[in-house]
Amino acid sequence: MQPLIPIEKVEVFFDGLLTEPKLNHPEGLAFDAEGNLWCGGEDGEIFRIDPEGKRIELIAETGGFCLGMAFDRGGNLYICDLKKSAVFKLDTRSRQISLFADGNDQMKLTTPNFPVVDHERGCLYVSSSNKNGPGIWKFDLRTGEGGLWYDQPLGFANGMALSLDNNALYVAETFDHRISKIPIDGEGKAGRKEIVAEVEALPDGLAVDSQGRIYVSCYEPSQVLRIGGNGEVELVAHDPEAHTFCHPTNCAFFGDALYTSNLGRWHITKVPVGTTGKSLL
Repeated sequence: MQPLIPIEKVEVFFDGLLTEPKLNHPEGLAFDAEGNLWCGGEDGEIFRIDPEGKRIELIAETGGFCLGMAFDRGGNLYICDLKKSAVFKLDTRSRQISLFADGNDQMKLTTPNFPVVDHERGCLYVSSSNKNGPGIWKFDLRTGEGGLWYDQPLGFANGMALSLDNNALYVAETFDHRISKIPIDGEGKAGRKEIVAEVEALPDGLAVDSQGRIYVSCYEPSQVLRIGGNGEVELVAHDPEAHTFCHPTNCAFFGDALYTSNLGRWHITKVPVGTTGKSLL
């Protein structure tokens, strides 16, 4: 499969290897309303990079290992922490960070991986990456209360994204090499899982564009895929040397480009896809 975009046109947006602070193997990333890029580090750091990709600042720390992150419309950033087995909430204006959710009285989160804010329903979905266990939780954005939302087996639930019409949740099943869709009914309950596409890769992060297509950042091989409305899979860009892409994990749109974090190195990659993303704020 030939890539739609040659790797020579893909660029490093920010290289944090030699910066102070150092961008410490970022997994998660999210853009705020002002175009700042927020990233997490493997020692619990939460960084902010300016829109031009010139300056990095350490804003807060969880004390664990930051994975996926997402903003709500109030400027709060939700961060999944692997080591703490919890989701944290950062007020980006005051820089105050607090525990948002770690499960409930019946069951605790074990491996929270990626959060998705559903403004329409006032909730936060969180994938929990058990190998073949139940993998998606749902929490009230106001109270942090919640529990298992989708309780059927998933093959390592990883990155997620709401569909263009907000009526389904896409999820990357990394170990099953596929992208699946879970419908959301009128009461906000999870429907029966449907397979959207099988991929010959380890899918990690998901992002939906303004046309409803799904972009998939793949941990291995280091590449980005695109899935169309009929489930057809296209190769957007591929790095056989794992340099410009180096085990990309999460991805996010800003403007007409897609940005990926790279767990294998210390930089953020920018892919000129020529389309905008689904509005998240």
